[in-house]
Amino acid sequence: MATKKAGGTAKNLRDSNPKYLGVKRSDGTFVKMSEVIVRQRGTKVLAGKNVSIGKDHTLFAAKPGIVSFTTKSTKGFDGKPMVKKVAHVTAK
Repeated sequence: MATKKAGGTAKNLRDSNPKYLGVKRSDGTFVKMSEVIVRQRGTKVLAGKNVSIGKDHTLFAAKPGIVSFTTKSTKGFDGKPMVKKVAHVTAK
């Protein structure tokens, strides 16, 4: 006879660390050079004037200034029109 009840294994106890993605500086905010504006996976937001893009698609300010977001119409791979957001930094 067993002295203890057999313990089963749980399969749903693993989880990944949070990635803290999203917009870090909103429209109208003053940013310094190299300050992160948007952290993203893929190019959901495109880089506009005075904005550079990192190897993990992070958008950051190339010059100090004020952040603004606009929209741009582009075509997808299937030829359908789509609207993308664009981040700009107006140099001060």
